[in-house]
Amino acid sequence: MLGKGILKGLVETARNFFGSYAEKERLTTVQFPEERLVQPEAARVFPFLLYDTDDAEKGLRCVACKICEVECPPKCITIEKSTEKKPDYAGNYAGKPQFYPAKFSIDVSVCMSCQICVEVCPFDAIKMDTAFELSTDDRFGGLLWEKDRLTKSNEYYHLIHPTEAAEVDAQLAGKKAKAEAKPAAAAATTGAAAAR
Repeated sequence: MLGKGILKGLVETARNFFGSYAEKERLTTVQFPEERLVQPEAARVFPFLLYDTDDAEKGLRCVACKICEVECPPKCITIEKSTEKKPDYAGNYAGKPQFYPAKFSIDVSVCMSCQICVEVCPFDAIKMDTAFELSTDDRFGGLLWEKDRLTKSNEYYHLIHPTEAAEVDAQLAGKKAKAEAKPAAAAATTGAAAAR
């Protein structure tokens, strides 16, 4: 029959329409903003910078390597590298002092949320946020986000991306343990050589 597919579609639509009055689970719409859907873990909007510990400036993971700035397709990331190094406050870099971004900004009017900056970052310092209600009436100042607005804690990262954050923390803990084991192993071999 020629219109069999159309009839099937109409029956399914009618079943869902009238069924939504009887069963709340069949409703596909949400009364936004009073009701909100939980954001999926894979959602991404704009990048943010991660910091460990309680101090955003001291615990910032970014070392201003500028890889994200170079790899960004729309060139919306701007980084100015510091001239001096800061101590490894969070212990992510085996206690070695690191450079840090003196200025870090993202022009969100140009950012296309491609996540390339996240993928190329070797220090897991930049991640994608899920916050999407970002409208502003400030056309010029509200679309260029500086470092103070971009920095968010590791606890926040665990809230929005729990699975991914646990994997990243496990990798960082493994690197930290490996870096701490190197000097101990070197000291043990020097001690054994001195004993001979």
